[in-house]
Amino acid sequence: MNIIITSLDVAFQVYTWLLIVRILLSWVRHNPYQPVIRFIYEVTEPFLSLFRRIVPPVGPVDFSPIVAFFVLHLIRQVLISFLRHFL
Repeated sequence: MNIIITSLDVAFQVYTWLLIVRILLSWVRHNPYQPVIRFIYEVTEPFLSLFRRIVPPVGPVDFSPIVAFFVLHLIRQVLISFLRHFL
């Protein structure tokens, strides 16, 4: 049972790091056709696009990743608490 919770927690941590890398990539020039970068964009874009519809950019600054981090953390906490309670 503990392996399920640990695996879920690791998955959330990996996705959080992918979001961080995605944000850092937006600050530097990069080759969007490079396979690793393309993978990061393809994995993170669906989640980030949900929040871009809700939180419009303020000038050149996009605050949607901050909201995405908050929601991702909230989902992680709820799921892990639920699993700890019922497993």
